[in-house]
Amino acid sequence: MPFSYYHRLTSKQKTIYLASDSVSSIAVPQAGRLSRSVAAIANALSAERRADLNRACQQLCDDLLGQLEVPPLTVKVLSARPSHDWGELQGLYEPAEDGAEVRITVWMRTAQRRHVVAFKTFLRTLLHELGHHLDYELLELEDSFHTEGFFKRESSLFHQLVTRENTP
Repeated sequence: MPFSYYHRLTSKQKTIYLASDSVSSIAVPQAGRLSRSVAAIANALSAERRADLNRACQQLCDDLLGQLEVPPLTVKVLSARPSHDWGELQGLYEPAEDGAEVRITVWMRTAQRRHVVAFKTFLRTLLHELGHHLDYELLELEDSFHTEGFFKRESSLFHQLVTRENTP
């Protein structure tokens, strides 16, 4: 069942939305090989080391995208989430425009209290933003909508990457 905003989409957008919704998972061929990067993210986050966290996130994305044969992107980890009256921004996907590189930005601290984000929340946010890149580059969709299929793909990636051995 489409989300409530579906009825406001154009015919072309509805076609893209339904194509996105029809894909519920993305198989990571060698997910086990990514466990060190996942553990490095958990360790850097718990130690509150932003530079190490940035490197670990970049490594995970590089390795995952390499396995899927998808063009790379740049990851940027910042400190506290921006907020406004609309809430907190947890992550941001910026597609390539005007010669700029594709970039994912994620924040490691909550906006108000400046607490470090929980590992699973942080990783899911990173994978969520990576999911937009996969929509464009792997699934070759013209747009990236938040569909049930999109959220299932995010969850699929998470469950392939997170094991008891690589989580705090």
